[in-house]
Amino acid sequence: MKRRTVYLETSVIGYASSLPSRDLVAAARQRITRDWFANHAEAFDLYVSQLVIDEIAAGDKTAAGRRIDVIESVPVLALTGAAARLAGVLVSSGAIPPTAAEDALHIAVAAVHGIDYILTWNCRHIANAVLRPDIERACRKAGFEAPVICTPEELINDNEG
Repeated sequence: MKRRTVYLETSVIGYASSLPSRDLVAAARQRITRDWFANHAEAFDLYVSQLVIDEIAAGDKTAAGRRIDVIESVPVLALTGAAARLAGVLVSSGAIPPTAAEDALHIAVAAVHGIDYILTWNCRHIANAVLRPDIERACRKAGFEAPVICTPEELINDNEG
């Protein structure tokens, strides 16, 4: 059986590597994300894009170093012309707002490369149930299948039961 593929969006890497938060929601997401990496990531082939690398390298150098350590051995998907065009379609169709063009590019890179899942905590523009049908429709219309968009809490491959 073919192993499933996962595109790690920037927010997941941030939660996996950040210092413990005092905010209850952020702390829960950190714990869930770290659990996912410790107990479930090995069931999937993981990928990032250069966009993810650029985003995690920004800001505080110490924090950026921790983020980069999370993905040090993760293969990088190319930011192709097809991905740029699909990102444009996602924005022009209204599936993703123009202010979130980089989020559209995350989705597009994963779709163009045939990735099965996008793992994200970005519930505003990516893992958003209201936007999901429009995202899927725009990808299909452009000739691509949209990846399943989910949070680490949802992407569990537990065959024990």
